[in-house]
Amino acid sequence: MKITTAPPARTVLEQRQKGAPIKPPSSLAARAFAVQQAFTRLPGDVHSLRAIAGAAGLDDATTHRILQTGVGDGVFEQVGRGRYRLGTGTARAGVQAVAHSPGAASTHGILERLHQATGGLALLYVLSPFGGAKRLCTDYVIGDMDPAEVGMSAEDVVSVSRSLRTGASGRVILAYLPQTIQDLVLAEEVPPTAGPGVIRDNDALTETLVEIRQLGFGVGRQECMPGWDSVAAPVLWHDSIMGAVLLLKRSTEMPPDLRPLIFHTLKAAESISELTTSPLSAAL
Repeated sequence: MKITTAPPARTVLEQRQKGAPIKPPSSLAARAFAVQQAFTRLPGDVHSLRAIAGAAGLDDATTHRILQTGVGDGVFEQVGRGRYRLGTGTARAGVQAVAHSPGAASTHGILERLHQATGGLALLYVLSPFGGAKRLCTDYVIGDMDPAEVGMSAEDVVSVSRSLRTGASGRVILAYLPQTIQDLVLAEEVPPTAGPGVIRDNDALTETLVEIRQLGFGVGRQECMPGWDSVAAPVLWHDSIMGAVLLLKRSTEMPPDLRPLIFHTLKAAESISELTTSPLSAAL
């Protein structure tokens, strides 16, 4: 069992740069969505009219009309002359969408089963865009273990555990994010208190992201803290990354054959992923 999604198709901007023919969206609604999606393909947050049009596969005049209409509705914001960014209307729509994602009442039992099946610590991390792309732990099951036994300080909790470039769960989330966001995370410094197994070289880190997309899971060896290894699998809402299930075990207790741990971690992540598309999840 594994969770996989097809790798992202080439963007319209890449097609244009390579000289490939582009078929523009046929309907007005499709064109408006193409302009909105263009912002997710471009690096940074503020873009010129020409760059947005190129990424959307539209002419400048059509793009300008859509942007100006969106500015009036708060979907886009005009920043200076001929430059735009996504507006608060887009953020409100995103908040409204994720507000109905599964809560602890429906995910805790899944983490309990993962803990019982593996004897490891079971945690659920979610993607948080506040302050940059980060991860936040929203639920966990650690049995009767004292949290202090994990050996993490308060500084670790607010820095190492939040970074997407450290740990199996961080890299799993990062692997399913758009390239533009991956580039921002790769530009960050490695947290100074990261574990001895943290991957510092960006090329090596990028290779692990490709592998995670191919396999549907990630394995970490003392990345966040000494003496603890991990297995993580993505929690997806259709093809969008929402977070990751993380299984932590002491390095001395990790078996040579990781397949049973990977199986149970994938099963837990798949179960939580199914909740994101279930009409009953909001009521659980």
